Amino acid sequence: MRMTRAAVRRAPGERNGTDGSAPGRTLEALVLLCSVGAALAAVAQPLVLGRTLDLLLRDGDAGRWLPASAGLLLGELLLDSATSLFTGRCNATWTASVRSRALHGLLRAVPEHARPHPPGDVGTRLTLNAADAGGAPAARAALAASLITPLGALAALAFVDVWVALCVLAGLPALALVLRSFARDTGATVAAYQRTQALIASRLLETLEGTATIAAAGTADRERARVLAPLTELAAQGRHMWALHGRALGRSAVLLPALTLTATAVGGLRLTAGELSVGDLLAVGRYAQLTAGVGGAASLLGAIVRARRARHRTLELERMPAQGYGTRSLPPDGPGELELRGVRVVRDGRLVLSVDRVRVPGGSTVAVVGRSGSGKSVLAAVAGRLTDPDEGHVLLDGVRLDRLTREALRTEVTYAFERPVLGEGTVAEAVATGARRPTGEQVRRAARAAGADGFVRRLPHGYGTPLAQAPLSGGEHQRLGLARAFAHAGRLLVMDDATSSLDTATEYEVNLALRHSVRPGTRLVVAHRPSVADRADLVLWLERGRLRAVGTHRDLWRTADYRAVFGAVTGGPGAETPGAESARRPEPEQARP
Repeated sequence: MRMTRAAVRRAPGERNGTDGSAPGRTLEALVLLCSVGAALAAVAQPLVLGRTLDLLLRDGDAGRWLPASAGLLLGELLLDSATSLFTGRCNATWTASVRSRALHGLLRAVPEHARPHPPGDVGTRLTLNAADAGGAPAARAALAASLITPLGALAALAFVDVWVALCVLAGLPALALVLRSFARDTGATVAAYQRTQALIASRLLETLEGTATIAAAGTADRERARVLAPLTELAAQGRHMWALHGRALGRSAVLLPALTLTATAVGGLRLTAGELSVGDLLAVGRYAQLTAGVGGAASLLGAIVRARRARHRTLELERMPAQGYGTRSLPPDGPGELELRGVRVVRDGRLVLSVDRVRVPGGSTVAVVGRSGSGKSVLAAVAGRLTDPDEGHVLLDGVRLDRLTREALRTEVTYAFERPVLGEGTVAEAVATGARRPTGEQVRRAARAAGADGFVRRLPHGYGTPLAQAPLSGGEHQRLGLARAFAHAGRLLVMDDATSSLDTATEYEVNLALRHSVRPGTRLVVAHRPSVADRADLVLWLERGRLRAVGTHRDLWRTADYRAVFGAVTGGPGAETPGAESARRPEPEQARP
């Protein structure tokens, strides 16, 4: 699939509008239009109703004013209904947009930057936080309309009687202070609440993944307590949020009747003095209520505060540093020569990999060995550009990996992992998924090479069996991952502990198939078994992130420290020489090229 750097930066759906930029903003405008229309109808209604009442009391005939009053009431109801309809659609559209952009940012990011976010935290950001963030546009439109109502009511009140308007205006600063205090205090609490939600979700997912271990260890009670421990903090934060909300509503609820009562009292005095009519007094009371209704904006303001905090969390995913690509292609028919020049990788201020002047001849198999934490997986990630080194360059057939197009890189560099993610769909679709489009025969050939064809054919529908209906063991799951890598194999195949779940015999058969049944190319294999290193043409021995030695397994085996990497001591229990291991193979002459 061809993708330029500009296309990488574009979120999914931007061309067809599913990102919310087109329909989302249209719906937001409709929410605003309907909300403002309903607010204007609410503002006009008391004045028209008061005029209707005065005409009925004086002449007994209100003329066109009575239908106008009824029309305003009906119009307000219809506009409120339309506002609710468009608000729901607007929230759904913007929520989908936020989720799409956040997920796209996560998937296009350099894996190293995505790793610090645990699955539970990501799930919370893409569900609860995205839903809160998606409600912001409609809430902003509703808040704007909610402010039009009191301002319009105040203007209409001044038109009816300026003295009553001044009395109501004197109480508005108190309402403004209530809202300001609410918005300031709510923000920090909402952020803490969302973080605690994510923590609980992360712990819960960790527990679900380790149910077998928990059951075997008998630690269910302790694990339950660990998962639920943040609930106390979450409850306290929730109570604090509701306390702030209730305090704001309570204060505005006290001010509202006070303002209404004051306006009614002043209006009554003006009625007594003959300055107001009965209809005017009715309008004055209603306008005082609408003006004081600015305190009702606290709920909308709270929703906007939650949305802003939630949007900040989704933006952290959306704005992750993306993997950029160049414009170059690889030379045709290259052997797959891999070269590392001055490569250095630093994590949290610590050097985790330092490799310089390493050249792997095209078509050869190189094993990467070392103790745990020596930098093997980091080297595997750098070799195929799952991550970029902080210094230095990696070259494939003389071309720097960071200058290759996405198509050239991902069709010629293939990975097989210890725990492959197969996705959804059928078994055949899982194997075929990748930069290339293998045929059905190529999929089956790759499965045979990975030792997966036998158990796949025993599934209810063979290669057409949905993965959800295919109970796979750890080794079978890993073999399907190998099959996918073999089906898409290019000039460089990186195997990061991809055979750890296979038994020795199956691993040996896979190695033979890799040499004879899979597209020829360079193999970089992270090895934990001496048998894997022995079958390689070359061994890169890492120690504490640095390259200690390069050579064949047989030559390096003479070094005690190298044997200790595999837990072997010369002459001691479990000691094994490369020759002894090779002697037990069914086809020793094919073990090495």
